[in-house]
Amino acid sequence: MARVLAIGECMIELTHVDSNTLALGYAGDTFNTAVYLARLTEPAAVRIAYLTRVGDEGYSAAMLAAMTAEGIDTSQIQRTPEAQPGLYLVRTDAAGERSFTYYRAHSPARALFDGTRAIEFAALSECDVCYLSAITLQLLGEAARERLLAELASARARGARIVFDGNYRPAGWPDPDTARAALNAIWPTVSVALPTFDDERELHGDAGPADTVARLRAHGVPEIVVKDGARGALVWTPNGEIEVPAERVAEPVDSTAAGDAFNAGYLAARLTGSAPPEAAAAGHAIAARVIQQPGAILPDTLLPRRSAH
Repeated sequence: MARVLAIGECMIELTHVDSNTLALGYAGDTFNTAVYLARLTEPAAVRIAYLTRVGDEGYSAAMLAAMTAEGIDTSQIQRTPEAQPGLYLVRTDAAGERSFTYYRAHSPARALFDGTRAIEFAALSECDVCYLSAITLQLLGEAARERLLAELASARARGARIVFDGNYRPAGWPDPDTARAALNAIWPTVSVALPTFDDERELHGDAGPADTVARLRAHGVPEIVVKDGARGALVWTPNGEIEVPAERVAEPVDSTAAGDAFNAGYLAARLTGSAPPEAAAAGHAIAARVIQQPGAILPDTLLPRRSAH
C-alpha cells in the first residue's frame, strides 16, 4: 500500500450558479487532488491522508465529514477552538475561466508546523508520498516553512517521494521575491514537479515550458511535468522530453481545479505503474471531465470512488 499525505488548506467554497445563487462546497488545491486521487485508486492500494487544521464549528465538522466520505484519513487534522476555516467565492466567465475572492486571513491552517503538534511531523515521517503546493507554503510563516523543508528533506532521504505543484497565486504572498525564495528552497527536495507554465512565466519569466524544465532540472528534480492548459503538457524524465496533448473540450464550463485534477490523474497512474507520458494522458482525461462542470469537486455520481464500482 502506498501511503499518501496531502498537506494544505481546505476551505468553504461558494460557487456562483447565477448572479444571485451560490452553491456550497469544500475545496482547496491539495484537497481537490486528494479527493480525485482517492476516487481514482483502490483503497487497498493507496491510502490517502490529509494534513491541515480546521475550526470547531459546524462548517468544519461538515468539511471533515465530506473528507471521510471520500475515503480520506482525517485522523491527523486538528480542530482549533474558536476558529473558522477559510472561505472563497468563485466566478467564471463565458470561456470558463475563473476568478476568486478569498476570506482566509485567520484560517487555522496557517498555524501548520508551528512546532506545537508533533503529529504533524510524525505524519511526514511515515508517508511514502507527500503532496503539497506553493499554496501550502504561502500559508506558513518563515519559521514554519523552514521546519517543513527540513522534514521534507528527511522524508526524501529515507525514500519518500515529494510531489510539488508550484501553484503560484500572487495575492497570497507578500511580494514575488518572497515567493521565488520559498519555491527555490523547496525544489531541491522535490521528486516529482507538477508546475503550471503560466505560473512559472509570471513568477520566473520563463519563455516556454522547456525553460521551466531546464530551471527545475538545475535544482535536481528528476521527474517534471509542465502543465500548459489546452496546449497540453511537457513531460521530462531522464529519458528525454515528450509533449502530451490535452483532451479537447468544446465548451469548458469552469476551469476551477483543472490542474489539481490533472495532478490526481497523473499520480494515480504513476502509483499504479504507468510511465510519465501515459500518466500525463490520464491527467488530461480527468481534467477534461472536471472543467465541464461547475466547482472544484465533481459530484460522485459523475466520478464515483473506485471502490464503489
